[in-house]
Amino acid sequence: MERTLVIIKPDAVQRGLVGEIISRLERRGLKIVAMKMMQISRELAAKHYGVHVGKPFYEGLVQYITSSPVVVLAVESKKAIEVVRNTIGATNPVQASPGTIRADLALEIGRNLIHGSDGPETAAFELGLFFSPDEIVSWKRGTDSWIHE
Repeated sequence: MERTLVIIKPDAVQRGLVGEIISRLERRGLKIVAMKMMQISRELAAKHYGVHVGKPFYEGLVQYITSSPVVVLAVESKKAIEVVRNTIGATNPVQASPGTIRADLALEIGRNLIHGSDGPETAAFELGLFFSPDEIVSWKRGTDSWIHE
């Protein structure tokens, strides 16, 4: 099984879309192994977006992600990173495939509702930023055999 980080961003929280987004992830078959609502500090945002330091959009990213509470999740599945990314849709909602979270619920790249790690190394790094090992719960879901072969 693979784990990845999902951040339900400030615009989704403010718009009351947290439940719908979580529902879509769970209906897809992803298992939540950690979840919390939090206010991201500027320090944590700087670590999370560190790869973008020096880019013209960096400061806007930090201001946005710290502007309101978020909901962070660790989810687990076979190919969890790919499954999450495909469920979320393209970064620009206008280019996202119909049926994805961003295509169905967002309009602009700067208000695209949700973040998902883009690879195994990024997922491990990001999960470590937002969750301590004791916050991630390994558990057996009764429906797993109906989701995974």
